[in-house]
Amino acid sequence: MLRWGKIPGFGTTARNDVRVGTLTTLSLPPDSPVADLPWVITVGALDDDEGWEPVVFGPYERGHALALAQAVVADEDLMAVVEPLLPLIDAEAIREEIETVRGAVTGAELTTADDEDDWEGEHIEPGPVPSESEVRAGFARLAARLTAG
Repeated sequence: MLRWGKIPGFGTTARNDVRVGTLTTLSLPPDSPVADLPWVITVGALDDDEGWEPVVFGPYERGHALALAQAVVADEDLMAVVEPLLPLIDAEAIREEIETVRGAVTGAELTTADDEDDWEGEHIEPGPVPSESEVRAGFARLAARLTAG
């Protein structure tokens, strides 16, 4: 046995492999106003052959969304994407946001599947899973922010 307690044998039944999902989110600077937006969790299968559509949950505060998503994918072959929800108030604001995003992509070099091996993700520690009362308190804080003039 190796000194770190693992049994050698890559690709054999001697390994102690466990099911692990994937969590993806935005990397934000510490003072980003995006962190204060409501966040949603989209959960789907890692394997496209499973035949079910992804499910969206939320809105949550960012910390709660990250912790809940991590808890869900920890022992499952699932993909969770945690992303901000833009609570825009009318169709014109939505159109403007779409044009902003389109403009940012124009002329930008897009990442392809071949570039994926070169990408190194940032490890984000999501923290403990919030209790039901903490999630409900987060809902109340989000509602207060969204309805404030």
